[in-house]
Amino acid sequence: MAHDHDHDHSELSEMDLRVRALETVLTQKGYIDPAALDVLIDTYQTKIGPRNGARVVAKAWTDPAFRDWLLKDATAAIASLGYTGRQGEHMAAVANTDTQHHMVVCTLCSCYPWPVLGLPPTWYKSAPYRSRAVKDPRGVLAEFGVKLSATTAIRVWDSTAEVRYLVIPQRPAGTEDWSEEALADLVTRDSMIGTGLARSPETAP
Repeated sequence: MAHDHDHDHSELSEMDLRVRALETVLTQKGYIDPAALDVLIDTYQTKIGPRNGARVVAKAWTDPAFRDWLLKDATAAIASLGYTGRQGEHMAAVANTDTQHHMVVCTLCSCYPWPVLGLPPTWYKSAPYRSRAVKDPRGVLAEFGVKLSATTAIRVWDSTAEVRYLVIPQRPAGTEDWSEEALADLVTRDSMIGTGLARSPETAP
């Protein structure tokens, strides 16, 4: 796996190639506008998706009652913030601690909570990630730049159509007086999958 997680970790799959070929044909025939597709994809990747999840996490960091609700009934807690829709049903939240780290994978497909994370990254759907995350989660995390203490247990959750997971990363130190909006800037997509950590205050955008 490469360290640049905006790029593929493997060659394009046959399905990806078919999708690209279909997009090319539809574009040539004038049925779709590539620019409009780019806007739609960007919206899911950077606005509707991960930003929504970041707000959920930030609220959980600052509101103990909401955090408890999120851990008990994530679907309802997330919906209370207005984040619902396709692929957002049957949500479950798991929280990282000093002794426990959670990571999400979908071994059979690419089940992914679109309303809170947007479109799944290509590496999430790739065969290498889906197989190795289960067999060697600590090694996979290291390749993502996440090096945990040997005493930190790692639990891998298998996302399915029946349940989709949201990881609540640990709140960075030194943010005790930060607003929810500022805290949300520290939450990354990868940290909500468990393949990353929340940004430190020093690296906030």
